[in-house]
Amino acid sequence: MESILEELTQLEPLIYAANDGKTRAYFENLLIADFWEVGASGKVYERDFVLATLAQRQEQPREELWRVFDCAVRQIEAEHFLFTYALEQPTRISRRASLWKRTPEGWQLVYHQGTPVL
Repeated sequence: MESILEELTQLEPLIYAANDGKTRAYFENLLIADFWEVGASGKVYERDFVLATLAQRQEQPREELWRVFDCAVRQIEAEHFLFTYALEQPTRISRRASLWKRTPEGWQLVYHQGTPVL
């Protein structure tokens, strides 16, 4: 599980930061076809909205002042893993949970949720 934790710890920040020059095609492969998320605001976001947001962030990169900590992973079933962590940003701390699927082509994000704690 340690290697899975390391892999998901590396992949997860790409979703909300999107500052590393990855292409839209990369994110299309990373997000499963029926991906959705519940943001820290409580709003539900579908895959197309998330992809458009990531594309905008790639066009206008910015320095992210955040810290990821308290990472953990649990195997839910054969190829599904729940990755949880805390995210500290300048204006809030939130708890995050992502459901990842391991496929022959690599990891795909199925679902994500952020819940503010401070």
